[in-house]
Amino acid sequence: MASQGARRGESPVLAALADAVLQPGFVGTTLPEWVRRRLSSGLGGIALYSRNIVTNEQVMDLTAAIRAENPHVVIATDEEGGDVTRLEARTGSSRPGNLALGAADDPRLTGRVARGLGLELARAGVNLTYAPVVDIEGDLDNPVVGTRAFGSDPALAARHAAAWVTGVQSAGVAACAKHFPGHGATSADSHDELPTITYSAEDLARLALPPFRAAIDAGVRAVMTGHLLVPAYDRDSPATMSSRLLVELLRGELGFDGLIVTDGIEMAPVSGRYGLGGAAVKALAAGADAICVGGENASAGVVGLIRNTIMAAVMDGTLPEERLADAAARVRLLADWAHEHRRTTTPDSGTATDTWTATGIGTEARTGTGAGVGTGAESEAARRALRVTVNRRPRPGAPPHVIELASPTNLAVDPITPWGMADALTSRLPATTVTRLAEPDGHELLRAVEAAGARLLVVTVRTAHRHAWVPAALDQILARRPDAVVVEMGTPSTATPGAIHIATHGATRVCARAAAEALADLGLLDPDNLLDPPAGLDPPRSLDPPTPLGPTPTLHPPTPREPTQPAQPIQPREPIEPIGTVDSGRTADSARPLDPAVPAVDPPRSFGS
Repeated sequence: MASQGARRGESPVLAALADAVLQPGFVGTTLPEWVRRRLSSGLGGIALYSRNIVTNEQVMDLTAAIRAENPHVVIATDEEGGDVTRLEARTGSSRPGNLALGAADDPRLTGRVARGLGLELARAGVNLTYAPVVDIEGDLDNPVVGTRAFGSDPALAARHAAAWVTGVQSAGVAACAKHFPGHGATSADSHDELPTITYSAEDLARLALPPFRAAIDAGVRAVMTGHLLVPAYDRDSPATMSSRLLVELLRGELGFDGLIVTDGIEMAPVSGRYGLGGAAVKALAAGADAICVGGENASAGVVGLIRNTIMAAVMDGTLPEERLADAAARVRLLADWAHEHRRTTTPDSGTATDTWTATGIGTEARTGTGAGVGTGAESEAARRALRVTVNRRPRPGAPPHVIELASPTNLAVDPITPWGMADALTSRLPATTVTRLAEPDGHELLRAVEAAGARLLVVTVRTAHRHAWVPAALDQILARRPDAVVVEMGTPSTATPGAIHIATHGATRVCARAAAEALADLGLLDPDNLLDPPAGLDPPRSLDPPTPLGPTPTLHPPTPREPTQPAQPIQPREPIEPIGTVDSGRTADSARPLDPAVPAVDPPRSFGS
């Protein structure tokens, strides 16, 4: 029972407990005064986002300033080491993501990649990463998991979840398996709406829980809840607010004794239903220990609101003080573990990427050039993840022209993160040109195809089957240029269109370099076979020379993908103007060298994990 002092709102102990369970974000690359004050009064955690990370020295100074106010603070970031990256948001990750690691299917390699990431996080001053995603890719129309999952096979996902957790935690950084009890079997995005997982309890245990069990058996220090409705366990409350899921299933049946962290508490399915403060109270009462907030609502006022709501809930008996004290104690246990295991040595040779320098995150993050790519485990995994299907041999014609069909990605991917093949190809052949299109009409498609002339045409897509206009546009392009190469950098379907089809299983920088290397090995990027681009194009932009990826990749036959439940049917394609016709009243940009400042298709909105 709460003390009389707490009921009067006068207990500094209660205030400290409420502060201890919060993991807020903030805006800026230096420590705001309001965060400094909160830390000195007992704030238990901080969440860093890409807006807080610019250079290696800067983020190290920032985390040192945070720790100076509270040496036992949890400093977290949403670094998955793939398409969702915060340390390398401005350049694209130098690591393959989970789907590529699952496609390579070598747990030892996964462990080495994760250890390298852990060492980099530790050097930056981070001691908790909201990763790995251990959701099963159970629905090809899932808008939020995709390349973040290890795959559709629960056993494969389980062995890689265990390897990833072991690798990152060997560097003294706590891992956080998410999104419990599994976000894969839904076509809804919990950033925007409340997904329902229709599995029975038996199906959930068989299909969604094995990776969580494996992560727990590997000693994972934290688990993140998903804002998911699971009627087999609780028909009324999302998992984040369900004691049946958090206490009875996660703690009881699965035996997890570590930190339970919520996904972003400001996400619509919970904040819209209960309010920010109310959602935090319900999550704590249900068994969560730490409240992640601040992806969007990163202000002193929001943090104060949640803190005060938690204190008021204790005072009116809604939230038992003993439950709040238990949550705060679990936060402190994780912080103590991280403090004890913190590493300050440089990465082992061949384990981490060569992006790390003695002073921090590395050349790519410091200069923004993105020139270097690891030559160890990261590159090996990216090469082994490739699936190259040769349907016919295109005629070589360098330098290539790239058409990027830019479809929206999920909200966990930072909108500033670059993707595509243009940089990887330009680093080999500087005269490479690129046209980026979003839902183009026939006129724009025609101009983009004509810009290639007789040169090699490379069409880059990302999870093409999820956006009806992408396969429709691809059909139009291939009708005119059946010799085009198609590079799928998202979640591939079973279709392999194009003269050559390459599935990279991720859109990271190292995956693009591996695909470019495969094209070179097929003789399609021969600098001795240069063709002039069509007249009227701007001069190409030069990039730094390519960094070798290592031994020649093995070209694998296509691997049929078997989702754990049937994928939702692709909606009929919407007709677009035939590519062979041009409305002379319209104009379109001609092909151009890649401009890193081209605005993203998605609006600048990113929160949650």
